[in-house]
Amino acid sequence: MLFGSLVFIFAFLPVSLIVYHWLRLSERQYAAKAWMVLASLAFYGWWDWRYVFLVSGSIVVNFWWSRVMERHGTRASMLLGVGVIANLLLLGYYKYANFFVSTVDALTGIDWHVGRIVLPLAISFFTFQQIAYLVESRRDGKAADSFVDYALFVLFFPHLIAGPITHHKEMLPQFAAAGTGRLPRSYVTVGTAVFVMGLAKKVVLADGFALLADPTFNAVRDGALLSAGDAWLGALGYTLQLYFDFSGYSDMAIGLGLMFGILLPVNFASPYKSTSIIDFWRRWHISLSRFLRNYLYIALGGNRRGPVRRYGNLLATMALGGLWHGANWTFLIWGALHGFYLIVNHAWRAVMGTGDNAARRVGGWLVTMLAVIVAWVLFRAENFHSALSVLSSMVGLNGAGTVQGFLVARTIGWIAVAVGVVIVVILPNVLEIVRYPESTPGLPIEHDGLRPVARQPSPLVAAAALGCIAAFAFAKLPDPGVFLYFNF
Repeated sequence: MLFGSLVFIFAFLPVSLIVYHWLRLSERQYAAKAWMVLASLAFYGWWDWRYVFLVSGSIVVNFWWSRVMERHGTRASMLLGVGVIANLLLLGYYKYANFFVSTVDALTGIDWHVGRIVLPLAISFFTFQQIAYLVESRRDGKAADSFVDYALFVLFFPHLIAGPITHHKEMLPQFAAAGTGRLPRSYVTVGTAVFVMGLAKKVVLADGFALLADPTFNAVRDGALLSAGDAWLGALGYTLQLYFDFSGYSDMAIGLGLMFGILLPVNFASPYKSTSIIDFWRRWHISLSRFLRNYLYIALGGNRRGPVRRYGNLLATMALGGLWHGANWTFLIWGALHGFYLIVNHAWRAVMGTGDNAARRVGGWLVTMLAVIVAWVLFRAENFHSALSVLSSMVGLNGAGTVQGFLVARTIGWIAVAVGVVIVVILPNVLEIVRYPESTPGLPIEHDGLRPVARQPSPLVAAAALGCIAAFAFAKLPDPGVFLYFNF
């Protein structure tokens, strides 16, 4: 079910909130939690009810397996390995089986088919989340106490489909305390504001920039050559579309969580203000970066075995992180390219130090954004050939291109890109505007880069501005569009 759909905003969400808070105020805590579990299953099953059994089975098995590890502490390491492998096999079958078979066919010529496998929504997110849970349960020697709380940790619908990837130590205590008492007013007001502004990010800004990005990459997919201007316009359009789409979803998730009294972690902290690739990965998809660091990079040895091994670990971690996004060579190359960027950045700092001045910040920002935009072309293109064509056009190798009358409203497009750049680089982001870290004490995780605004408008002005934003967003609701990260 889409956050920006009419059925979600005017039916599912009001019913879910009213019943939950009625049960909460009635001090029927277990019933309130059970209601949230049922609502989340309904939310997930709206697309295809058959996959409810898949996610439910995954939850039951992982919870039970953590209990098995707790009871058999001497064999917990072996049991952990079995649990992690089982989760990866499930993810591998649904997400990578067709990719593996097509790659083997291309290399060997064997006519091998497994049939079309439909990728279940959110399988990457709930699999990674439960792998982290198993690892931490093994380290602590302690499994979750309550199955309902654990089910909510995985299923809670605001973050179920596209994250953030939450940590059970942050979330299980919140779900254990949920379902009773009156919710502070700030949770409702801040949650509503964050949700509305996140919705506007998606349906107004992200879907607007899609009108620049999609024609560009679709034309290249169909064999067209682009001029340098069209290629850059399309690449910049996608750079802005992806940010507003995914950060908009994350904002909406945080807003929805607050409405239920749950604090979700910050997932974006103005990443396009970054002055280095290292800084970028501290601000972009923070929960995924944390997972890759804690459960892959450190497991490979991290930076404990010298610079050469460290750089190899960075490259492997980012390449696998790229492959996590999808079963395509372009994702693997995108991840490896970011791994290379990080290696260069760390090596540069080792030689040149980390001094800070205006010239260095501006130069660092320009280099960082150029690197990010180039990598996004690989991320968006349907294959490596299309990505190479767009990149060639961006450096002028395809001349004036072969497309006539392409993107008729080029001037409007460039104005839109300029406005988008101002929004993401100069203006405060949604969480800074509402002071999420300050207005809701107990923020679960680090939030590098967030700087809450010093002054806020009066309540009347804020309400009027939010009403205007909501009007623009609601006007787009009949055609909300699909979130890009639903594909990953």
